[in-house]
Amino acid sequence: MAACTHFDSIRVTTLPAPIAGCAECLKIGSGWVHLRMCMTCGEIGCCDSSPNRHASRHAAAVGHPIARSAEPGEDWSWCYIDDVAFVVAPG
Repeated sequence: MAACTHFDSIRVTTLPAPIAGCAECLKIGSGWVHLRMCMTCGEIGCCDSSPNRHASRHAAAVGHPIARSAEPGEDWSWCYIDDVAFVVAPG
């Protein structure tokens, strides 16, 4: 079973309120499908189903491996390096 080996990179677990949208899409006037939050720095980016895929681009560009869903009611996270989903327990 695959497991994430990058838990030590997690610095941010709580979503900001409110979330205006994907930071990069807002700058260029583009739209997005779903939002993700980088768990290292807290940047909000768009998902891989969005035209610009800013969340995974951010992860690749700066080496931040884990993002969590920023969608209401979703608590899952994704490690881009290990290609695995998981839930971070609150606390």
